[in-house]
Amino acid sequence: MKKSELEKELASKFNLQSQQSEKILDTVIEHMTRVLQGAGRIEIRGFGSFFTKGYKTYKGRNPRTGDEVTVPPKKLPHFRPSKELLKKINQNENK
Repeated sequence: MKKSELEKELASKFNLQSQQSEKILDTVIEHMTRVLQGAGRIEIRGFGSFFTKGYKTYKGRNPRTGDEVTVPPKKLPHFRPSKELLKKINQNENK
């Protein structure tokens, strides 16, 4: 699903104009991004949780040349689905 499809779904479900649903979705995404930038955690009951993992500097290799490179420290976002979401996803597989 694309962001534009989600905006259309919001607009139709709640009888909003497309600009309103776009603003709502942008606001939610911006807030979630700020929370994750601050090393926070987002938990949506019944769906899952978003969090970041920090990685220290390490030595890696350039795959093209084989030269050793230093990879700077970074944070990567992760998502862990809830048990309820996993159950709903796998219900259709068992039928």
